[in-house]
Amino acid sequence: MEPQQETDPERRLQLYAYLQPREHHRTYLAIMRLFTSTLLADLSAGEVSAALASAEREGRIDIGESHIDVVIPRLRQLVEWGNLVLGRRETIASSIAEFQQGSMRYQVGKLAVRVQRDVDALLRVPEGAREVSRELLPAIERGLAELGETLAVATARAQADPRSLPARRAREQLAERVTTLFLQHAELAATVRDFYAYLGQILTRNHLAPDEISGFRNLLVEYIQVVVEDVLRHTPAIATALATLKPARGELLRLLSPDEPLSPTMERTRGRTEADWQELADWFADRPGHPSQVTALREATTRAIGALLATVRRATTGGGLLPSRRGELVRLAAWFDAADARTAHDLYAAAFGLYSARNLLPAPEHDADDEHTPWADGPAIEVSVSVRGRGDRGARGRPSRIMDDPITEQGLLAQARAADELREAASAELAAAARDIEAAVLSKQALSALCELLTLAMAQRESAEDAGEATDQVRGLTLTLTPAPGRVTRIRSQGGALTLRDTALAISRAGA
Repeated sequence: MEPQQETDPERRLQLYAYLQPREHHRTYLAIMRLFTSTLLADLSAGEVSAALASAEREGRIDIGESHIDVVIPRLRQLVEWGNLVLGRRETIASSIAEFQQGSMRYQVGKLAVRVQRDVDALLRVPEGAREVSRELLPAIERGLAELGETLAVATARAQADPRSLPARRAREQLAERVTTLFLQHAELAATVRDFYAYLGQILTRNHLAPDEISGFRNLLVEYIQVVVEDVLRHTPAIATALATLKPARGELLRLLSPDEPLSPTMERTRGRTEADWQELADWFADRPGHPSQVTALREATTRAIGALLATVRRATTGGGLLPSRRGELVRLAAWFDAADARTAHDLYAAAFGLYSARNLLPAPEHDADDEHTPWADGPAIEVSVSVRGRGDRGARGRPSRIMDDPITEQGLLAQARAADELREAASAELAAAARDIEAAVLSKQALSALCELLTLAMAQRESAEDAGEATDQVRGLTLTLTPAPGRVTRIRSQGGALTLRDTALAISRAGA
């Protein structure tokens, strides 16, 4: 592979092509595991075919995938993707076909080895949380302190005689401490990232099983606190050691550089460049505008503990949101998966009540086009988040915009006009009966309007000796109450009589 092709991002991403779920991806995976299982693997198509025969017998690949005529196209495809490279060596063969098959040999590329190594590691990772390597924090602190002493000794011996045996041993010891330091930090950072990634995945869940609730309450919350306390306890000393070592960083990199210049494309060990040390310092110490990973860890912990406690409290006390139906739906899905066709129909009818005789939903399109298609093979029906997560069918979000409805609008206007006419007639009736209110017989609407004004007028009176007044500003109708000891005012209506004692009542209308 040419160097310009290796640095091409699109070319590198093709190294993952054999992992895509396709027809023969298990065969590709078995071939790559064969090439990465040993160092300097150099295999022909016949050797790969013989090695895949055992995988075929064990059922790890499909039947017939180990045949030589099938293996050759698979190897050529891996070469095209960049996972394998071609190699040749002299071969003793008894026929031309055997020579062609045996002379074409294959080797694995450097980047392909990394891809397969990461794939195997990913397949072995369990689903639970990863333990944070907290014990590496004091080891990093001690390593930085010892690194300063080793750097001073190596510098002194290099100045005295850089080619002497003590100087070479001091440089080797310095390289050993730097490599150990960066390996420890890489392991610590990886465990922290994995743990908090799992924690973020848990925080997105709305449903917790009873055993999970106990685990989160007793283990995760306390464990997070212990991790943060350890990080905060050792971070100041580590940051101080890195700041002390910063002036001598140039001399450190010079002592770690090889005697002979290396190729620019060669990948060096961590800790041999200025960027590696800056990355290490940024993990523990803040810079203006660049918060450290320790600061981010502390903030993430605060949010995570609060979210976990809220989730546990909601699940244990029954408060907050409605309980999730996720566990019940998952259990129902397992029953469907294990049931036969007839039992699945019975489960569907019992769980959702969608019996054929009382199903009011319209038939799906595939039922109308093809009545012989089973419901399990038809298109999936979209289930809203509220129903799937909370079992709630209530509408959420903003109400929809009100559409223009002229018929309803005219009906409401007609009702308003009718009510206005009734109120105007009641006001006119009260104004006409004002000269002799006790002799008139009021209608129900007029009595209702009179009672409204009477209530407002009496509310203005602080005692029985005070006068009160109320006015209907729209109709111009005014009612006045005046104290009159011994007077009884009786107002009759179609629905009954209203009696006022020790009070004189007067009604007037503006403009009347």
